[in-house]
Amino acid sequence: MKNSVKWTGLLIAGTTLFLSACGQEEEKTTAYDKIVKEGTLTVATAGTLYPTSFHDEESNKLTGFDVEVVKEVAKRLDLKVNFKEMSFDGMLTSVNTGQVDLAANDITITKERKAKFAFSKPYKYTYGTAIVRKSDLSDIQSLEDLKGKKAAGEATTTYMQIARKYGAKEVTYDNATNDQYLRDVSNGRTDVILNDYYLQSLAVDFFKNFDITIHPDIAYNPSQVGLIMDLDNKELQSNINAQIEAMKKDGTLAKLSKQYYANKDVSKMPDVKTTIVDVN
Repeated sequence: MKNSVKWTGLLIAGTTLFLSACGQEEEKTTAYDKIVKEGTLTVATAGTLYPTSFHDEESNKLTGFDVEVVKEVAKRLDLKVNFKEMSFDGMLTSVNTGQVDLAANDITITKERKAKFAFSKPYKYTYGTAIVRKSDLSDIQSLEDLKGKKAAGEATTTYMQIARKYGAKEVTYDNATNDQYLRDVSNGRTDVILNDYYLQSLAVDFFKNFDITIHPDIAYNPSQVGLIMDLDNKELQSNINAQIEAMKKDGTLAKLSKQYYANKDVSKMPDVKTTIVDVN
């Protein structure tokens, strides 16, 4: 009888240990484990920003430099990609609330954002410029002349922060297409668009019938672009970083860049004299 009690006690203890071990195993399941189990990365992007994230005119297929970078990273991680199209402001909220795993949309890496989100290693290097009217440069000679001017963009971008810093009047859009932004500068509804040099160069070249140009004397804030994700998902960040580093080394990033940026390699910093604008 005593032996029976002893074995029962051991069985109960063993069961408790087993249940405890199962509980510990469940606690160790990470956000990245869930992604791997589902086999899919859910990614926020705009779908309206050429050549970062846009729909091909003939096939209507979502493509673009950032889109293809994500597809290649996912392929190397043996994952599929589910893109969700939304405005830039919505992307950050969706990452923060866990509705998406990451966002890819020419997102500048900043100290302020790094305090709230995790970033991948940079895959694009660039700097800021200003699109103005070609006929009169929108009566802007320098960033100091932005005061009172109508600056087009989305509210939470680093470029709108700069416009705000210099006293520009904000004109915000909800995931508008490039032609709407640019046409408004051309016809005088707005005066300036602050944004990335490479994006603006392509836009000006494409919309040749618009009265727009890149300001010849404004170049500021050399910057880096990365994929943005939840601050605590270090495992996802680490795995993505490994693939981006490999893509740099084997030339994949340069190849994709030249495909979407008119034969220019955005995976390395351009040699341009710029000014630094502190937006904090």
